[in-house]
Amino acid sequence: MKSKSMKQEKMPSAISESNPLPSGRGSCCDDDDCVADRAQNDPAIIDSLSGAISGLLEGIGEDQFREGLLKTPERVARSLRFLTKGYRQNPEELLKKAVFTESYDEMVLVRDIDLFSMCEHHLLPFFGKAHVAYIPDGKIVGLSKLARVVDVFARRLQVQERLTQQIRDAIQNVLNPRGVAVVIEARHLCMVMRGVEKINSITTTSAMSGQFITSESTRGEFLRLIKP
Repeated sequence: MKSKSMKQEKMPSAISESNPLPSGRGSCCDDDDCVADRAQNDPAIIDSLSGAISGLLEGIGEDQFREGLLKTPERVARSLRFLTKGYRQNPEELLKKAVFTESYDEMVLVRDIDLFSMCEHHLLPFFGKAHVAYIPDGKIVGLSKLARVVDVFARRLQVQERLTQQIRDAIQNVLNPRGVAVVIEARHLCMVMRGVEKINSITTTSAMSGQFITSESTRGEFLRLIKP
């Protein structure tokens, strides 16, 4: 597994000049393991979203002024700001806050990371587990940061395929390790509550780089380790 291979080229960053963070929205707080979002409850944005939700309630034939719905627009607006807070966070900067020099060069795996996201096609949730591994090349990262990166990308409107690749690319870009592997297993409510209504279906996606692609034994070890 430890055979040397050429380092991967840096992956395209999810945060770039063409896709920057909104101005004035910091990615991390001073605590190394927490993420601040000072703009989450911006009154102007909450008011705008609340108005849109009021229109949605009217559009489906509800009385937005009945008792049970009086505060629903604001509640949904605040919920949406939380569920999409990943747009206001920079995953690569978050990773950089906990990079350390170490000679360890075997696989590092964090498995069964809880994941909650929203399908961009129907705005319905999908949820499941992410398994993230990398092979260091002189640098390691704090373990919690791997879970944080999953959260940052998941808290956006997503498709599972892109989500899997974005997690891989962020880790590859920051650590430049010998390889990265990401597998996501998730249930999609757009296939359960509507459409084909298949309640037991699970979607699995994978994205790999470096030795996880070039070394069959490394890839096989990873896949064995993530088995239930």
